[in-house]
Amino acid sequence: MTGIASPLVDLSGRRILVTGASAGIGRATAVLAARLGARVTVNGRDAARLDETQALLAGEGHRAAAFDLSDTDAIPAWVKAQADAGGAFDGVAHCAGVQVGKPVRSVDRAFFDQILHTNLLSALALARGFRQKGCHAESGAMVLVSSVAAEIGQPGNVVYSAAKGGLVSATRGLAMEFLRDGIRVNCVAPAMVETEMMERFRQTTTAEQFDAIRAAHPMGFGKPEDVASAIAYLLSDASRWINGVMLPVDGGYLAK
Repeated sequence: MTGIASPLVDLSGRRILVTGASAGIGRATAVLAARLGARVTVNGRDAARLDETQALLAGEGHRAAAFDLSDTDAIPAWVKAQADAGGAFDGVAHCAGVQVGKPVRSVDRAFFDQILHTNLLSALALARGFRQKGCHAESGAMVLVSSVAAEIGQPGNVVYSAAKGGLVSATRGLAMEFLRDGIRVNCVAPAMVETEMMERFRQTTTAEQFDAIRAAHPMGFGKPEDVASAIAYLLSDASRWINGVMLPVDGGYLAK
């Protein structure tokens, strides 16, 4: 990582792993990475939907690798298998996650384990896998997807917020621990983005409640492509001197 940093986001020749690529932010990230020249491995649980994503990717050399990341103990071996099959990864974008709200009075161990396991432990297992010898390029980058929920208090969203806050802290720790391996680690924190997950959330609220949430976003709701652009930047050499940060991608939500 020497010389003058490129002012342009360019992923030409890079091999990028994108989790949660079946839809939403993950799919948008995979599409953009391919358009920027990367060879993309898309991951998700639904093989059919991954094939749909792969069909949207420009260029050649892309792969679909269906795998359930809830099997966290198996993630490092799975990453190694993907690297053995197609070569070491230059970057990882971990977009997979789940959002379920529940008041604390209704939280039990099973719910707590589900939310923390899916949103936090999977990221740590993926980082462990990426760090393995032969799994990452000499200069690599990892981007995790947190949420503005990590930065604000929301009733009924405590466990999810704690998991996403854990990702922010993990980002800083991983950034320092992986320095000697040449891997940068950053995260993005979106506000409400127009995805299938948002639509499921909308169906659990009244029209008045949803309108109030919309009004809380100064620039309106985001698009998956808005978050994908930030992820692509953090994966590229244009951000080569950025490490251990949480980048809000929220249309001014946290600035209020």
